[in-house]
Amino acid sequence: MLHSSRRRLALTLLLLVPLLAWDASGLDLPLARLFGTAQGFAWSGQPAFVLLLHKLPRALSTAAVLALAWGVWRPWGFLRALPAADRRQLVLSVVLAMVAVTALKRLSATSCPWDLAEFGGVARYVSHWHWGVYDQGPGHCFPAGHASAGFGFVAGWFVLRRAVPRLAGPWLAAALAFGCVLGLAQQVRGAHYMSHTLWSAWACWVAGLLVEEAVQAWRRAPAMADTKLNGT
Repeated sequence: MLHSSRRRLALTLLLLVPLLAWDASGLDLPLARLFGTAQGFAWSGQPAFVLLLHKLPRALSTAAVLALAWGVWRPWGFLRALPAADRRQLVLSVVLAMVAVTALKRLSATSCPWDLAEFGGVARYVSHWHWGVYDQGPGHCFPAGHASAGFGFVAGWFVLRRAVPRLAGPWLAAALAFGCVLGLAQQVRGAHYMSHTLWSAWACWVAGLLVEEAVQAWRRAPAMADTKLNGT
């Protein structure tokens, strides 16, 4: 079990490499310029685009979380294959991942692309790595909150890989695809940079990992206590 924990930690740290490489590339702003001009972002308020790739996906994500929560008490579909404890962990992991991204956004001083003076706003560009340096904009834009409506489900992979391995891969792929689509849509609208989307995905993964490690540690505790007791 400890070896599995080390492998999960190693994988989590490895996933940091492409994120840090993207941040070091400085491509956030050039990518934003593909969609924005001095007049702003043409797709930011396009009604059909906002409905299909912002409002509707958020509603579907909320409905999915509620359905999973209902399944804790009234299992349906694949949830019938999970013990009650795993069903609770699944919901906790997904919700905590989404809440974690929201909390990080609240603490962030980074503003969105559409807030930059270059795109008709008032802020100047400041990397999210420049902690405590304000860009003179409204802030609260890092990481990507909307993308977490998809990426949040990534956190559930840790439960499913144990309880329903055949479903774990498709679940992870679907969560990543959903999050990427939402993240890209927000970039087209000028609501986020690419780095915001990437860090949102990583934060959701870490949330799921932390819940898994806490649950496994809690489950190991009685056995460890018995071992110590018998040893004495």
